[in-house]
Amino acid sequence: MAKMYDVAIIGAGPTGLFAAFYAGMRDLQTIVIEALERPGGQLTALYPEKYIYDVGGFPAILARDLVQELWKQCSQFGAVFRFNEPVQMMRQLEPGHNVLTTPEGEYHAKSVVIAAGVGAFEPNKLTKTPGAVEFEGKGVHYVVRDKEAFTGRRVLVVGGGDTAVDWALELQNWARSVTLIHRFDHFEAHERSVLALSDSRVHVLTQHELAAIEGDGRVEEATIFHNVTQAEHTLRVDDVLICIGFRANMGPIKEWEIEKTRRNILVNPSMETSLPGVYAAGDITLPEGAPKMNLIANGFGQATIAVNMAAKFVHPKARVFPGHSSQKKGMRYAPQPVGDA
Repeated sequence: MAKMYDVAIIGAGPTGLFAAFYAGMRDLQTIVIEALERPGGQLTALYPEKYIYDVGGFPAILARDLVQELWKQCSQFGAVFRFNEPVQMMRQLEPGHNVLTTPEGEYHAKSVVIAAGVGAFEPNKLTKTPGAVEFEGKGVHYVVRDKEAFTGRRVLVVGGGDTAVDWALELQNWARSVTLIHRFDHFEAHERSVLALSDSRVHVLTQHELAAIEGDGRVEEATIFHNVTQAEHTLRVDDVLICIGFRANMGPIKEWEIEKTRRNILVNPSMETSLPGVYAAGDITLPEGAPKMNLIANGFGQATIAVNMAAKFVHPKARVFPGHSSQKKGMRYAPQPVGDA
């Protein structure tokens, strides 16, 4: 007979990892199922070297280091992790018995917390810009895996959101020069980061776009143009970092029998979905009567609510509010290496 877990957590991004930790705090037998090969979600796949500024207790922390600390935290209670296993289908046989299907088989759980982030995602790419496809991996980047690789190099950053501005500010500490271009005359990044640009050595060009990338085997120069005057000029560069957002979709979740919009799962203030015993937390949710905020800090709070509600569902005599975390006994601090299942 298949093992029945108390709670199955779908997704091992920051919200899913914190949910796994809190499930351990509630003594729930937990399985975490993740489509990617490692924990961390977007932080690992897209922004491992980016600084995170709005997580409690850390004035600034690298995304990869935050994932490492979350992994240590959630590994204390013996949760089972399954990586490289996208959940293709979730169905509820009856309240208290949910079946999650992956390419590797089926998992059974009394309750479910969906913490799938934005779903399936990949960076937006400039496929129509001459040279962008040809030089991908040869000086054209969409993700920074190792910022030290930019030491002493001439870098062009394309974009106007948080990722572009944050990377321009960070890479100035490593690169020989950093130029940031954005097609509009204003930035969509956080105000604090935009203000920091004025005190940085980043060369900022608004209302500019990338026209072409050229080189002999590797990136050597980029042509940019002013989108009002159409004036063009060429920059000698070694790397082009393109940060123009990413495409996301709900993937298989779109087919699940759960109330949702085109991009989000609908939840009430208790993080309950339309299925009893099934909860959701983090970026995947659209909370009833509350503003939508895709923030890690917000995801942590939602994960806490979702898991405590799941604990009450699994053990009806339990309290939703478990008491202060300092009352928990039996915690063991012996985390596995990141990525081990």
